Amino acid sequence: MLADLRLYQLISPSLPIGAFTYSQGLEWAIEAGWVKNEQALEQWLESVLAHSVSTLELPVMIRLCRAFEGQDIEAVHYWTQFLIASRETSELRKEERQRGQALATLLPNLNVAIDDSVIEAVRSTQIAGFALAAQQFDISIQSACAGYLWSWLENAVMAGVKLVPLGQTSGQKLLMRLSERVPTAVERALAIVDDEVGSSTPALAIASSRHETQYTRLFRS
Repeated sequence: MLADLRLYQLISPSLPIGAFTYSQGLEWAIEAGWVKNEQALEQWLESVLAHSVSTLELPVMIRLCRAFEGQDIEAVHYWTQFLIASRETSELRKEERQRGQALATLLPNLNVAIDDSVIEAVRSTQIAGFALAAQQFDISIQSACAGYLWSWLENAVMAGVKLVPLGQTSGQKLLMRLSERVPTAVERALAIVDDEVGSSTPALAIASSRHETQYTRLFRS
């Protein structure tokens, strides 16, 4: 039970790492008219889930959890660098670093020890810090994946609620529908072999690059 509670803390919107301040290109996609309503938002998030989160972020986190457990420092650095290299825009790379640095500052205060040999990896991406905390809190890989995915999904839907805009009830209904895909996404991530890890989200990359210079924006760039 304690491991479950620690997971809830890690995925809570109140965790002070600024996850809610990013839209990952969604703000520009809405400004450009690509995403206009609840249905279009659902299709956008389904695509990102299918072609990025379940094929890149989750598989990398799985490998990082195993690397931290096996004290494989080389693998920790390899997969964090792989993740950063897979981010197509300056904005997405900055988000990785900013959230990673915030989590690296927070974790020691939550009794998560960060060895000097991995501190730069943890600072480079939130996923590394999340994997390290999951390993030290005895959170199972499956639970960590489901929790991370839920956190991403909740932040993305809430961004859409603010930007489209949608009502809060519509946002909750959308969360209900999309969350039904979580078990399949986790199973897929667990089955992916190293050569298949990666993402293919050209629309997100275009939206993120355009968001970097969007004239007015609510979310960080």
